[in-house]
Order: sequence, then C-alpha cells, then structure tokens
Amino acid sequence: MLDRSQAIEILESMTSGASLLRHARTVELVMRGLARHFGEDEEQFGITGLLHDADYEKYPDQHPRIIVDQLNELGEAEIAHAIAGHYTKWNVPRNTMLDKCIIAADEITGFIVASALIRPTKIEGLKSKSVLKKFKTATFAASVDREECRKGAELIGMELRELIDFIIPILEAHKEELQLN
Repeated sequence: MLDRSQAIEILESMTSGASLLRHARTVELVMRGLARHFGEDEEQFGITGLLHDADYEKYPDQHPRIIVDQLNELGEAEIAHAIAGHYTKWNVPRNTMLDKCIIAADEITGFIVASALIRPTKIEGLKSKSVLKKFKTATFAASVDREECRKGAELIGMELRELIDFIIPILEAHKEELQLN
C-alpha cells in the first residue's frame, strides 16, 4: 500500500498552493477521524483525503482523472475509486465507507475552515451553530456546494450539525499546523 510519504510526494508534484495544500491536510485529518469512528483503515482513509484534489491545481480540466489514473497504476484501486467519485454529481457508485466518507469530509471541511478564518479566534471556540448560520448565507464561501455537504452527512448516517461537531475538534487539535489559531 502507498504510504503517507509517497502520497505527500504525489501531492506536492502537482500542488503548490498553500490553500489547496491546507485543504488536502484538513481533509486527511477528518478522514483519519472518520476511519477511527467507523473502525476503518486510518492510513487508507488519510491518503484518500490527502490526495483527493491532488491534480486540481495543475490539471483542473482533467480533475480527478489524472490522480485516479496514477493511483490505479500504483495498485490503489479502492483509493482511486473513492477519489473518482468524491463529488456526487459525477455519478460514481459509492459502495464502501471510504467512498462515502470522502464525500462527507471534503466540502464541509472546506466550509468549516472558511468559517474559522473570518473569526478573530479562528477555530478556537467555533460552534456548529455559527457554521450553520454561515451555511445559510449563499454569498459566504459561495463555491461550496451546500447540497453536497448535506448528502455527505447523510451518506454516513449523520445529521449535518453532528458532522460539523465531529470535524471542529479534529481541526482544533491541529490549529497551529493548519494556521487556524
């Protein structure tokens, strides 16, 4: 299996932007948390989160095909499949918890980070109530697909508020690294 250091090499070969690298790391952390929660393979989940948008910066018109092909060539078919379907509108079947959790982690984690960045105390003390209030403001983090966030939570059997409450402490535990302090 691909290890984290190899995954970092792949990510950094296609991604240099600080924001997208932070997004990759936040989704990795959330995916690891979801793996622990559901009794799944933490390394596999983490690598999926880390690499889900690896080709987006360099190959936006081909995303996620480049990273999916590379992972398939490396024998990582499960990770490749999850990444190929990390947006529900792509109509890739979601057969495993890995397939479902990447959808649950991706958009909402980005939204929570955006919500934290506008606060004076950043992630510290952030509550789901505050995130959900911003969620109702269409102009805030407008690129985040709200319906995708709802579907992600539903796929893993959580209410959206419950998923947000699950993610915030994971990000808060890494606030210095993520520059959310």
